[in-house]
Amino acid sequence: MKKQQHLLSNLWDSYPDAISNQYSIPKKVNIGRFLTELLAIGPFYYYVINIADNSLYHIHENLLSLHGSKTYPSAVQEIIDYIHPDDLNFVFEAEKTTLDKMEEMGFGKGVFYRTSYCFRMKVADGTYHLFHHQGIHLSQDQEGRFTTALNIHTDINHITTINNHIVLVKAVGDRNYCQLDLSAGPPELNLPKLSKREMEVLRLLTQGLSSQQIADKLFISPLTVRVHRKNLLKKTACSNSGCLIKKCIELGLI
Repeated sequence: MKKQQHLLSNLWDSYPDAISNQYSIPKKVNIGRFLTELLAIGPFYYYVINIADNSLYHIHENLLSLHGSKTYPSAVQEIIDYIHPDDLNFVFEAEKTTLDKMEEMGFGKGVFYRTSYCFRMKVADGTYHLFHHQGIHLSQDQEGRFTTALNIHTDINHITTINNHIVLVKAVGDRNYCQLDLSAGPPELNLPKLSKREMEVLRLLTQGLSSQQIADKLFISPLTVRVHRKNLLKKTACSNSGCLIKKCIELGLI
């Protein structure tokens, strides 16, 4: 199958230990199990990339309404065309940074990564909104190189319109996050040390759940949830849940 070129094609091809040129036959993907991990804190859509030829499949219908499109895109470049022209250089640098960091952390069979960063995209009314881009690798070839990836784009313009140019890289199943600041300043950030339970509470807070609902989900008492919420506010220096969610987005924690 002919490979469709796009802004990031040559960059991806320059990491042969990470990116496979082996076409992967599209399979049904249980997207729902990834949405809990990747979170959706606003209007969102997702799609899967077949990396060998840069084709798209499993495209969520929200893409049409968010971008005002009448037809589904078939290739990566059509997604890139929605990105603000002034953000294209950052997107390129963000992709290069994530690949460099993953290379440093190690590629291999069974090693999958989650990455995230933000950029502006054109929406249905012709203006640009800030979107949170999240990606997770879904499959590998026999050499452990990535063959497919799930991307989720969430409109977060109602939360913040400022892109702080922070890139997150995380090995799937690992609680540790690596964050890189591509704006002026130190290359890596000091993150608040959140426990596994605090991260679980944070994820459920972003879904709009109350303390009682979170308690029911995690099989703990509402009092324990309130304690975790207080600890989250203290560790992030926030005064309320709205501030907490906004800051955690900016820090790349969600």
